[in-house]
Amino acid sequence: MMRDALGEFDYWDERIRKDCVWLEKSSKLLSAPSKNPEYGPQFTFDISIDVIRFILQKYSRGDEISSLKYSFSMLLDMWELSERLSAEICAKHDLDVCRSWIFSLSVLNHYNWCFWLVGLALTLDIADDQWQRLLILIGGEGEDALLDRVIASRQSDRKIGTQLLHPKPYARLLKAINAPEQQQALLLRDFVDHWYAELKRKGKDELWWYIYGDPEKHPLEKGSYFGRWCIEAVAAVKAFGLDDSLCLGHEHYPGDLLRPDGPSTHPARVETKSKLGIFARLFGR
Repeated sequence: MMRDALGEFDYWDERIRKDCVWLEKSSKLLSAPSKNPEYGPQFTFDISIDVIRFILQKYSRGDEISSLKYSFSMLLDMWELSERLSAEICAKHDLDVCRSWIFSLSVLNHYNWCFWLVGLALTLDIADDQWQRLLILIGGEGEDALLDRVIASRQSDRKIGTQLLHPKPYARLLKAINAPEQQQALLLRDFVDHWYAELKRKGKDELWWYIYGDPEKHPLEKGSYFGRWCIEAVAAVKAFGLDDSLCLGHEHYPGDLLRPDGPSTHPARVETKSKLGIFARLFGR
């Protein structure tokens, strides 16, 4: 059953087909000598972003939850390769920065990215070796009171930060975690309700995915939309056992990540027959 409220099956099938082809092609490109080595650090990190898009596209389409973890290793591989190439290129040209992405939890784009990866890692129960690789890539231990606590649910020796780097919208989630048990469900729903609106930023501070699917700024026809899923909320539910019953069915709440064996927590939609049914079968439908 399709989970996302936007797009028809043809949209999701086509996007997944194209991204699967691209990820295979990008792997081949990396095995060949580069014509532009200086672009390697950015190119490889961009592939890691493509992988998370691919994972969330599959979630949006309604694929089995167990199938989502298979791409996680590639995401880590690409981020690690980007780190190595960045160190080499920066040293070669005596540069401080070799990628456009700012790898600091104080920057909302990176914080949101890291929170998503932690949330997927927890809910998909990735292997311990992958978990440790992810923590090395994220770094930032002791910098943020919320993300550190979520990570500490699986990494008990994690140092917990004393400040919240991005109060808007994450103060609402921290409030839900700290609240008495009988208040947590309502406060978690409050966070999910405000999550997308309170992530809005202007100019260079805008999240890289924020306008995807906006009918005026970046409509579906452009093909970039992969869903707007509040993975941070399911991360907290997984980490602290919060009651998420009031969030089930919310357009932004990926509740099926916590219920891999079903039934789906998303409202049923009228399914239209996909013209790309053969690709649906090829790519895990």
